[in-house]
Amino acid sequence: MGTVFLIGAGPGDPGLITDKGKRLLESADVIIYDRLIENSLLNHASKDCETIYAGKKPGEHKLTQEDINELMVEKAEEGKKVVRLKGGDPFLFGRGGEEADHLKKKGVDYQVVPGITSALGVPAYAGIPATSRDVSSSVAIITGHEDPDKEESSHDWEALARGPETLIFLMGVNNLPKIQEKLLKHGREKETPAAIIERGTMPEHRSVISTLEEIAEDAQKKEISPPAVIIIGDVVKKGLEWRDEMPLAGIRIINTRPKEQARGFTEMLEEEGAVVREVPAIKIEPPADHNELDGAIQKIDSYDWMVFTSTNGVKYFFERFSELDRDIRDLGCVKLAAIGEKTAKALKNRGLRVELVPKEYRAEALLEELKGVLDEEKKILLPRTTRARDVLREELEEEGLKVDEVETYRTLSTSLHEDVKRDLEDGKYDLITFTSSSTVENFLGMLRDKNYLKDMTLAAIGPVTASTAEEEGLSVDIVASEYDIEGLYEAILDYYGGG
Repeated sequence: MGTVFLIGAGPGDPGLITDKGKRLLESADVIIYDRLIENSLLNHASKDCETIYAGKKPGEHKLTQEDINELMVEKAEEGKKVVRLKGGDPFLFGRGGEEADHLKKKGVDYQVVPGITSALGVPAYAGIPATSRDVSSSVAIITGHEDPDKEESSHDWEALARGPETLIFLMGVNNLPKIQEKLLKHGREKETPAAIIERGTMPEHRSVISTLEEIAEDAQKKEISPPAVIIIGDVVKKGLEWRDEMPLAGIRIINTRPKEQARGFTEMLEEEGAVVREVPAIKIEPPADHNELDGAIQKIDSYDWMVFTSTNGVKYFFERFSELDRDIRDLGCVKLAAIGEKTAKALKNRGLRVELVPKEYRAEALLEELKGVLDEEKKILLPRTTRARDVLREELEEEGLKVDEVETYRTLSTSLHEDVKRDLEDGKYDLITFTSSSTVENFLGMLRDKNYLKDMTLAAIGPVTASTAEEEGLSVDIVASEYDIEGLYEAILDYYGGG
């Protein structure tokens, strides 16, 4: 029997999930997630994890609550580690308590991982404290989903109007005029500051700052829609949208790097305020057949130079090198060249000396520097993917050099997750980053329609990648001047005025 984890994802910003929640996402076998979950949280899912969209929306449920309850039990009975990912905190105006009761009745082990509730997280991101020593020492969190005019309300409107200095209503957009009416009728001052925040903590957030007397009308004028948080009290006057000052605030980005390499780049962008969905356009795997690589390794001392054109080449070559019970002493007098500093660092981390690194991170620059140190007597090993550009091998052979190009790893196509398809169709993303020609080609291969990209900003790691995109009919807006991840990051910041 497996275990179900009822996890609060927080109010929206994917960075607000707890550390424990993130770790459980990374190790889950199954993730069942709701509509209001920020989909970039699925970045943490392992490649083998099954993700199931519950899609709970008022009047439109992909899965009913009963379906969800039974699905959790079914997956747990299969011995799987199940994450039920819910917005905010699972036990505050959610159905986490009902789900826990169902699991208990069915004899399924479960754990609860609290989340940051939108009642506190959303106002905080707008700079509004729930309490403040000078104006508010009490707060009430109230469901706004209940019809204020029903015969037996569970709310004591007189106590709410005259009691807590700060009132926070969740799920109250449609009932806002009635909430306003009830509070005014029972004595709350009409000049009381009020705010409503739509999609709080997310790039699409919008705020209306008003008074209790005018908040419903002002929200209607701005066409505020759910999900939104309503705050009433003097604390509203302290609001300051600090997050809007971040250079990438409000920007949604697709990161197409392979899953093993995506996280660092994602975190760099997230620290500047972006929300990033990792959509690996390629996956990296060892060769299907090691015979060619094994043959080159067995005669490694016959080569004068090994030329590495990526960190992947370094990783997979030396992993196989070790599996064949070889060590660095077997390299003998073989000299090493690397296409850039990152590749060179990967070699140095293995205790190896790198003889040549071109100033410019591209095959043509590496070729020019190699020509200066090689002659026709030299034999070169080029361990890389067979889908790499042929210019390096062809030009070296034209110089009369003997080049053995061996498949050291494979770059394979991937498929597009359903949540990404939905979000692309809805025009949800602002920017897509490409870090190689293969990420361009494979990402386009996953799309049903290139028009999804027509209103998006496109960023390329260098001119070769940009050229591949342009050959596919795309317009590239950002091209890094330094052809590595740091260069692409800086180019994106410059484009948005944050560099």
